[in-house]
This record gives sequence, C-alpha cells and structure tokens, in this order.
Amino acid sequence: MRILVAAMAAILLTGCGAETASTAATAAAVKQQEIEQGKKTMENMQQNLDQAMQQTQQGADRAESAVAK
Repeated sequence: MRILVAAMAAILLTGCGAETASTAATAAAVKQQEIEQGKKTMENMQQNLDQAMQQTQQGADRAESAVAK
C-alpha cells in the first residue's frame, strides 16, 4: 500500500513539474516575441529619425543655397 501511495505521489509531482515547465516555456516564447517586436519598433524609429534628419539637412542646404545667391 505504501508503494502505491508513493507511486501516486511521484506521478502527481511529475505532472506538476511538466505543467510548470510548459508554463515557463510559454512565458519564454511570449517574452521572445516581445523582444522581437521591440527590435522592429526600434528599427522603424531609427529609420524615421534618419529620414527626418535627412529632410532637415536638405532644408538647411536649400536655405544656404538661397542665401548664397
């Protein structure tokens, strides 16, 4: 009888461990997606910033050119 109880306890604890591992894996996958999305957002913002700086430089160049005439 003790062996049966011990075996049942072991099975139940193993199930809990598998559930915990599954939950951790899911959380890790979600975190990885968040990181990837953050990288994409950062890249988009950098492109927008570069574009804005380029436009500002073009405007400054035009203003300088107009003054020089």
